[in-house]
Amino acid sequence: MKRYLSLPLLLLVLGQTYASTLTTPSFVIEIHENCEEGSVGCDNVSYLGTSKKSGKSIKLRGKTMHTLCADGVTPCRFLGYEFRNGATSYQVQENGGLLIMQGKKVLVEEVGTWDW
Repeated sequence: MKRYLSLPLLLLVLGQTYASTLTTPSFVIEIHENCEEGSVGCDNVSYLGTSKKSGKSIKLRGKTMHTLCADGVTPCRFLGYEFRNGATSYQVQENGGLLIMQGKKVLVEEVGTWDW
């Protein structure tokens, strides 16, 4: 007799991820939060960015960004996500902003729309 897992149990076994897509004029970016629902901060976020022009993709790992509460330690308001690839940093902001910098040099600064 075959046994099948219910969807909630299957999600528990496989681990849940929370995904969203940001589409800017030049990129389509998939963000997956690989942390438990309800976590205030997540240090295990996946980024898959694909160029609309070239079709090339890059995969990165990063974390959520937050303001700090009055105690200076506890994360408060969600700001977006931060990823690093060597000296290049990628910020995907809650308001749909994409900022890619190499050191202090801005490589890309665009605004897109989220598909939650």
